[in-house]
Amino acid sequence: MGDVLDATGAKTRVPERYWVGLVEAIARGDQQALHVLYQQIHRLVFTLSMRIVGNRETAEELTLDVFHDVWRKASMYRPDGGPVIGWILNQARSRAIDRLRFDQRKKRVNGSESLPPTPERGPQEAFGATEQARLMRDALQVLTPNERTAIETAFFSELTYIEAAARLNQPVGTVKTRIRSGLAKLRQLLAGTGKGV
Repeated sequence: MGDVLDATGAKTRVPERYWVGLVEAIARGDQQALHVLYQQIHRLVFTLSMRIVGNRETAEELTLDVFHDVWRKASMYRPDGGPVIGWILNQARSRAIDRLRFDQRKKRVNGSESLPPTPERGPQEAFGATEQARLMRDALQVLTPNERTAIETAFFSELTYIEAAARLNQPVGTVKTRIRSGLAKLRQLLAGTGKGV
């Protein structure tokens, strides 16, 4: 059993079968089912992520990442492994802890150019990452040159907003605004492909 919000915003108890049905529909490629699932439980995912990482923007990114994972991994969900909400919150917890460790490692390296070691990936994961990178490169074409430069500088070089602003010789607020507007465009575009950002 889990809670779902009705049309008035009040919580209503629903059977686990409801959640399982949504995940099964997502596994069949139903984007509307993903939207419904997101609307019902994204606050739980965000709240858990926020408690772990303590940063609103990071928690928002992690929330989107978790639902992207749900879209990709829905066919792997098995009801006998536990309830749907538990399955999703476990993914959120795992992602948030990984992000926290990564950020702490990055702070310890303190600006060094060396990147953390990446785990070896199988052919299927490597293909998925290559395809995702191709989609991202294509999506970057919708951005203004300033948005694209800010995003590429911050994310592809793994810099903070402050570091990206220093590298671009721009005010931090300007860089933040360009990154946020660019990411909003990317999310909207990639939502149509089912790939998310």
